[in-house]
Order: sequence, then structure tokens, then C-alpha cells
Amino acid sequence: MFSLIKSCGFEGVNGYIIEIETDIKGGIPTFDIVGLGDMAVREAKERVRAAIRNSGLDFPTRHIVVNMAPAGVRKEGPMFDLPIAIGILSAWGQINREYILDDYIFVGELSLDGRVRPVKGILPMILSAREQNITKLVVPKDNLREACLVEDVDIYPVETLSEIVLHLNEVREIQVIRGDRCNRYFQDHDYLFDFAEVKGQLKAKRALEIAAAGAHNCMMVGSPGSGKTMLAKRLCTILPDISYEECVEITKIYSIAGLINNEMPFINSRPFRSPHHTSTTASVVGGGRYPKPGEVSLAHYGVLFLDEAPEFKKEVLDSLRQPIEDGKVTISRAISSVTFPAKPMIVMAANPCNCGKYFDDDTLCTCTPHEVRTYFRRISKPLLDRMDLQVEILSLEYDEINCKNVNVEKSEVIKKRVNKARKIQNDRYKGNGIFSNSELYPAMLEKYCKLTQDGEDILRRSFEKFKLSARAHDKILKVARTIADLEGSESIECSHITESIQYRSFEKNRILREI
Repeated sequence: MFSLIKSCGFEGVNGYIIEIETDIKGGIPTFDIVGLGDMAVREAKERVRAAIRNSGLDFPTRHIVVNMAPAGVRKEGPMFDLPIAIGILSAWGQINREYILDDYIFVGELSLDGRVRPVKGILPMILSAREQNITKLVVPKDNLREACLVEDVDIYPVETLSEIVLHLNEVREIQVIRGDRCNRYFQDHDYLFDFAEVKGQLKAKRALEIAAAGAHNCMMVGSPGSGKTMLAKRLCTILPDISYEECVEITKIYSIAGLINNEMPFINSRPFRSPHHTSTTASVVGGGRYPKPGEVSLAHYGVLFLDEAPEFKKEVLDSLRQPIEDGKVTISRAISSVTFPAKPMIVMAANPCNCGKYFDDDTLCTCTPHEVRTYFRRISKPLLDRMDLQVEILSLEYDEINCKNVNVEKSEVIKKRVNKARKIQNDRYKGNGIFSNSELYPAMLEKYCKLTQDGEDILRRSFEKFKLSARAHDKILKVARTIADLEGSESIECSHITESIQYRSFEKNRILREI
């Protein structure tokens, strides 16, 4: 007796179809699962056996072989419990064999009493099933809200094994839920903080507005207490609205990372991740025996904030260079190679030296020149070169802190300008596979970043005077393009280039002269 049931697995952020083949024949009662499964898959034997018996169904005392095809692909996790159980019951004749099981995908973990538990990775699995024109999906009830994020599929939410058996035997039907794109996924967020709370620091605020508008990386260096962390944490209040496509892609990453639950079934805002400086390379860029996404992927289309950047291990910081360039992280292991998307805005904050007083003219810095060089050399020049905007932040004066009569812009006002600039970019790059100025390829710069003659002369003189790299040249053009978009200008004027050059301050400031 033979049955074929379809299920899904995932590798990286992409799902793929798995066929569960079950063969039952006479002989010594055994239960074998083959097909390169991990420990959780091998342990499914005991969960499936107990779940079937405790659901009032008959478990065959025969020789049972379950094959998971393709056999050469590693399978992991308990999400195959339900399809294995359905395959055994179908082969044993306890499920109506005339029912067309080929039209279904089954996913779910079984408890010993037959309840169906939620699993991670539902979203990428359902997306892959839809690509294969399979639109009927049996999923745990606790995964229902996440599954409904996918349009044009029929979701069958189940709580117990016996429930799905009764449905397949046409005794009691399960209510079908149609996946639908719904506006409730994109609700306005009420943040507890606002840009208006930041006193002074107009240059830094302007730099972060440009960063948000063009998805540019940003580096802030300043004395302790000057407002670096405060500014970074308020960056999420001015980020552009998230699109449906971005919501789905971010939710896929969080789903396979196991960070989705019934209370938070999808990510409907741009993520803000702030790992501690003791974080390992694997936790930041991803890794592990079975590769999982790291912080740089969990911040996809959002912000990865590295506070006290020089305190991170040098290898951790340098590991970010490849994701910044490629927009993805590829983790290779002996058995597989997995790629995770990674297109966050990287925002770093740092003190200029160990004591933090290097920028304060009125305070004597206690660090020796050697200590200053050693401290800031923890951030490599190639990584600094990849920071589109580089800003020095000075300590505030007393009058700036206590000034109460100045009209300070709120986050909602800044966000309107950011949304307008990002819409210009989306329309400009439609069909090119990019969404922001920071993603421009070198070949696209000539087409979209044309300069006036005055602007080109200034850029040439700056390039020669400060010995800029080719990467820095391209970064200046991209930032200038964003500044022009914020002003609604189709062309890049001289003023846009000069402001953009000001944000390459580390090429000419006091710190790098010491280094």
C-alpha cells in the first residue's frame, strides 16, 4: 500500500515542495523515515505514532517506510509530522483514497495527543506552493494569520489530527479561509518618541533625513551625551512607509527565524535592530550549524544600529562589508549554501576616543595620540568608506539645551518629505529592480546622476584634494541625488553636490589625520 502526500520545507528564505512517499507492507513491524532528515525529523516517528493512536485512529503494525523526496536535500524541523501522519493513514486506508490529496499541502507539528502545533517558516512555504499552482494548504490554526498574508490561496486551519481526517473523509468540513491582502496589515504606528525631542544637532538631523530618504548608511561620531543614540532611536519615526512587497519579504525572514507568533503574525513596520557590542559574527551576519539569519538580515529594509561601534570586534564589523555591497549574505556549509537578503540602513555611532572628549575644545582629552589612533582604528577605513554619510556631532551648549522658543520639526513633518522623496525614487527606478538611490549600480550613475558643469568642477577638485576613492565618488553622487529628490529637483545642482561632500567629513577631519 502506497501513498503520496505533498509538504513544504524551506532553505534560506525560499520554500520548496517535498513529497512524502509512504509504503506499508507485511513483515516485522518497523517504522523508518529516510530522505536526509535531521534529528527532529527522525524523532517524528514517536510523535506520529502516539498522535495517531491518541486520536482514536489505527496505527498499522506493519513494515512502514517513509521517504522524503528529493532525498538529497537536507530537511529539518518538526513541520513534517502532519504530512507523515496523513501519508500513513492514507496508505493504510483510513482516509478516503478517492479524495484528491495532490491538490493539498500539509504542514504542522504533532503533539502526542494529536493536537497540531504551530511551526516556523509558514510564509515562504505558502509562497513556494502558490508558485507551483498548489492553492490548498492545511496549516496549524496558530499560523493562520501569517498564512493569510498570501493572496489567492485557500487556507485550512486545523487544531487536531482527527479534524483533518474527518475533513478528508468528507464527514465534517473545515471552514476555508481565503488568503487576502488587507489594509489592516499596514496600520499607523504611535511611537513613544519624536525628533522634536532632540535639542539642536540640526546637521545630524538633516543627515538622518537624507539617510532615511535614500536608504543611505550613516556614521555619527561625537562626544558622550551629544545625542547620537537618541537620534538613531528616533530614526524609525521618519522612515518611509512600508510596501506590501517589503512587508512580505521581511516577514519571511522573521518567520524562518521563529520570531513570528499569533500575536505578531507579520512585520508591518520597518525593523530597527540594535545588537549589543558583545555580539558574535554569527549572530550579526548569520550562521550556525543549520544557517539562520543574523541581525543584518533581520534589519532588512529597516535599520541596523551599531552603538559604540569601536567596541564591536573588528571581525564583526568587517563582516558587514560584503552585505553592504551585495545586499545579501551567503553562508556556506559542507552540506549546503544558504543566501539571506540583507539591505538595511546601517547606522553606526562612536566616540572619537576612549575618554570621548577629543572633540571638546574646552575639555582636556586625557587620551594620548597613540590611544586615539588605536581606538578609532577598530573601524577599518574600507568600512568607513562604505558609510554614505559621515557626521561629527559636537556637545550642546547650555542655551541650546534650554532653548524653549524654537520651533522644532516633528517626525511626522520630516516623514512627509521622506515619503515624497522615496516615491520619486520608486517611480524613477520602476522596472530596474531597485527602490532607492543607495542601490544605484555604477552603470546607472551616468543616467540618473547627471551633474551641471559647476557641480562637476567642485566634485573633481574635492576628489583630488581629499584623495577620495572611486567608491566615495559614487557615494557622493548618490547622496546628492537624494538631496535633489528631497527638494523636488530633477537635476543635481551645485548646492546638492557641495552639501553631499560635507557629509564625507572623515576623509578630511581630525581623526583620520591622526590615523
